[in-house]
Amino acid sequence: MTAAAPAVCWQDRLALGEGIRPVDGGIVLVDILTGRLLAGPEDRTAPLRPLARLSVPLGAVAPVHGRPGTWIAAAGTGVCLIGPHGRTEWLAHPEDGAATPMRMNDAAADPHGRFWAGSMAYATKDGAGSLYRVDHDGTVTRVLDGLTVPNGPAFGADGTVLYLADSAKGVIRRYPVDPDTGLPGTPETFAVFDRGSPDGMTVDAEGALWTAVWGTGTVHRYRADGTPDRCVRLPAAQPAGLCLDGDTLYVTTARHGLAAPGPLDGAVFSVRVDVPGLPTAAYRQGGSA
Repeated sequence: MTAAAPAVCWQDRLALGEGIRPVDGGIVLVDILTGRLLAGPEDRTAPLRPLARLSVPLGAVAPVHGRPGTWIAAAGTGVCLIGPHGRTEWLAHPEDGAATPMRMNDAAADPHGRFWAGSMAYATKDGAGSLYRVDHDGTVTRVLDGLTVPNGPAFGADGTVLYLADSAKGVIRRYPVDPDTGLPGTPETFAVFDRGSPDGMTVDAEGALWTAVWGTGTVHRYRADGTPDRCVRLPAAQPAGLCLDGDTLYVTTARHGLAAPGPLDGAVFSVRVDVPGLPTAAYRQGGSA
């Protein structure tokens, strides 16, 4: 099966666009290295609207339940809350003082209201990265280590399945997750890439996994059993993040690292598909899901 042709959304060309997701009827995303949190206006020909700008890289955000305009963010060397006027409240800096300079990368909330965030070395040092879980009380715990460039994470509808890519290794792993403790179990290899790197991911209403494949200009869909299902081609080399808003797939791309970026590198694209996505999960502070 194939999807419709991609269309360009908004005017911006991002350095490293990621962390895109539907929230409250709109679209939010980040430009990681510029520290910007952005909203996509309903007018798809307009520029993106800035919501906040941090002085550190901003990997991804999730909305905070019951606090409109407040976000939990993987940023800098840790995790913070971003308020409606851009004010930050830091929960933890777990990568401060690491042996190699580190930054947070992709992140997402799970259906139980926890927030999960990966870290990586600026120099992409092998095994330097980790995956952290933020519980309802704001405690930040390292749950996986030995990663290089963690991307995702993405969760099934009931939160008991976690997909996590290690982009530098060209692999996506699937972990069982205990819904009560939030502890990931023994992983299985879900997909291996011999060309390009799996990057941002999302799960759709059929339980299939979509992943942006950096360096190939493509997005791949895998059925829940790991069978490759379809491929969406984009006129940009570095797809990085994606989300499903109803039956529309949105994909962010990047100009960062390209010696001669093309006119559509760094653009955000939309593609009409035939399977809708799941609702964006929110971080639930101070209580259970």
